[in-house]
Amino acid sequence: MISKKRIVSLIAASVIGISALGVANQTDITNNNPQVVQAANVGQAVTVNSNGNQIALRVSPDDNAASTGQNVADKTAWAVVGVATDAKGQVWYNLAASSWIKGSDVVDTATQAQNLINAAKAQIGKPYVWGAKGPNAFDCSGLMHYVFQQTLGKEIGGYTVAQESAGYSVAIKDLQPGDLVFWGSHGATYHVALYAGNNQYIDAPQPGQTVSVHTISGYFMPSFGVRVI
Repeated sequence: MISKKRIVSLIAASVIGISALGVANQTDITNNNPQVVQAANVGQAVTVNSNGNQIALRVSPDDNAASTGQNVADKTAWAVVGVATDAKGQVWYNLAASSWIKGSDVVDTATQAQNLINAAKAQIGKPYVWGAKGPNAFDCSGLMHYVFQQTLGKEIGGYTVAQESAGYSVAIKDLQPGDLVFWGSHGATYHVALYAGNNQYIDAPQPGQTVSVHTISGYFMPSFGVRVI
């Protein structure tokens, strides 16, 4: 039986024919420059994207390869232990020993993160209203709830403390684009934002202000992050 692995315990495997793909490039979101997203690398994760269907894994990275007899379900996340390109130029991901899935059947975490960031950026300029969850106004946790629900169809909870449990905790120095960023101690957080890379985050700050982009600084230093994807 193929076992799932969380990102924190990924194992990089070497497989004949594997080619590592480039890491995503990022640009300053305050200038509205989109991030350039490439395919997932070994050690990252992908999520099955198959409209509710199960996908049969192949014994090699080829459309005509035999099935392993194992299927993966829609919306499940898997660690990438190998990457290959077939003769047609199609990217394949190895999810376990000799268990391959076509890149078009999954969404990599970099793409999911960029989609979240784009959705949050689309709300910039909308007013802060306490308790509001969109689409015309937001409070901090309402914005995060809206972005994850609309982009990934994922329920992360409607207030900050609940959203702390939407994933696993990471240190501020280890933040990745798409992570939630919290202010306050665990179980007593009072503010949340979406980390967008380059030391920037998107949030609905406070009454009288609008959804906007800010830079992490010692003046208003966040306490910890939570990785959801």
